[in-house]
Amino acid sequence: MKRAYSIKRASIAATAAVGVLFVTFAFPALAHDSEHHTAIPVDNVVFNPGPPTLPAGAEIAVLMGSPAEPGPFVIRLKFPAGYEIPPHRHPQEEHVTVLSGGFGMATGETHDRAAAPLLAAGSFVRIPVGEAHYAWTQEETIVQLNGIGPFGVEYVDPMDDPRAQ
Repeated sequence: MKRAYSIKRASIAATAAVGVLFVTFAFPALAHDSEHHTAIPVDNVVFNPGPPTLPAGAEIAVLMGSPAEPGPFVIRLKFPAGYEIPPHRHPQEEHVTVLSGGFGMATGETHDRAAAPLLAAGSFVRIPVGEAHYAWTQEETIVQLNGIGPFGVEYVDPMDDPRAQ
């Protein structure tokens, strides 16, 4: 009876060890979570001049990660009224949430404001990898972009690329 109890106890310990290994390798964030939550009050969001990949006038606030490095990132972009981003593509999927103002975004290689309505605050857009799209504003607008880096921009017409000007 004692032997059966020892075997049962060893079996439970082995099962528990396998469970810990499974969690460690299948869900590394759970096993190695050394980070804590992050909260950024709206008053602490600091906008700086936009990246060189966007036409002049945009501003950026990096909330998490870096679009230039591997891994998830969250940024906010502030655009002035009458702003346009020419048709372009990204090597990673793009998730955009409109936080304020109105944001026009449509797919295609030719800028056509009639192709889509302005999206109101609270709206969401998902742009798949490599899909040509463009954007515009009529009023000051803030959007939040969530993605995976490294994130890049390739303009359909290389002459539209602000880095080339």
